[in-house]
Parts: sequence; C-alpha cells; structure tokens
Amino acid sequence: MKSIVGLVVLTVSFVLVSLRPPLYTVDEITNAIRVGNATELSRYLDSRVDISLPEKTDTYSKIQAEMIIRDFFATNGVQNFLIKHRSSNGGGTEFCVGVLQTRNGDYRTTLFVKQKGDRQLLQELRFQTQ
Repeated sequence: MKSIVGLVVLTVSFVLVSLRPPLYTVDEITNAIRVGNATELSRYLDSRVDISLPEKTDTYSKIQAEMIIRDFFATNGVQNFLIKHRSSNGGGTEFCVGVLQTRNGDYRTTLFVKQKGDRQLLQELRFQTQ
C-alpha cells in the first residue's frame, strides 16, 4: 500500500512539474540582472556582446563582457531591476527595457536577445543614466 501511494505521489509530482511553463531566457537574464549576478548572466551572453555603459561603449568577447558587467554591478551596488517594456517579434528576437536600481542611482537598461541555433543569446546590453 505504501509503495502505491509513493508511486502516485511521484507520478503527480512529475506531471505537475512537466505542466509548469518553461522559464524563458529573457526572464532568466532579467533575474540575473535583478540580483547583480554577472556569472549567471554570462550563461546567456553571445560570443561577442555590445555593451554600453555611461562611460564607455564597445563590443566585447563573452569573457570580457562578464568582467565588465561584474565590475559595473559591484561598483554600483545592484538593488533591483524593474521591467518597463518587453517585446518579441516571434522570430526569436526579444527586446526588453527596464530600470536597474542601484545605490548610486537608476539606470535605464535595454537588452536585445536573439535566437542562435537552439538558444537565445544576449547580443546587446545598455545601461544609461536617468
């Protein structure tokens, strides 16, 4: 009897997990930004990423981009990220605008994500003072 109950609980748990909607890449990216986690964010960076900061703008390799983002997050002390607008063209390209709240002030944040193969990758990330 215990094994049957255990099997039913296991089956129901599996069904509920499989019915849960997937977490989309943009959601994962914005969650990493929200907590200031450059390592997590780097999972979604393309091999070359356009990054715009108040003091510099350039295209960086994935490794360079992670270091620059980590430094930016540490210097400014990320407190929160609020999504203001989000759009998708249906072809795998997504666009998101939000406000990065830091202890040094707020930054208008824009990100572009593009489908490459079976993954969506961050192509461009902009932080602009408000």
